[in-house]
Amino acid sequence: MSVPTLHETEAAELDLPGRHLRWLVAPDGLQANHCSACVIRVAPGEKVRPAHSHPNGEEVIYIVRGSGRVLVAGEVQAVRDGSAVVFPQGAVHMLHNTGNEEMKVVCFFAPPTSLENYKMFEAVDFPE
Repeated sequence: MSVPTLHETEAAELDLPGRHLRWLVAPDGLQANHCSACVIRVAPGEKVRPAHSHPNGEEVIYIVRGSGRVLVAGEVQAVRDGSAVVFPQGAVHMLHNTGNEEMKVVCFFAPPTSLENYKMFEAVDFPE
């Protein structure tokens, strides 16, 4: 039996509003029964748009590189490399790279999800 592995560069990159996304643990990548995962890159000044929620599960993000802020259910918190954040099921959230370097983030979902399962909130933004 071979150990399932995948390097992020082997996954197709999607160009989405505010980020570049590669699904790592998903039907087209590594297969798992109880979770999915992706890695995103966010350019300086960019916001992952639109704000969204996951009605069927929760998301945990881990900031590998960079700094910025998250908006979770109306509350803003600073994040930097080494930060982990839980987005509870149904909580509207978004991420903003406020730093000078590209932000790299690993996103974990349970149960597994896809972009089709996101609920979008176009009018939600960070408070000024």
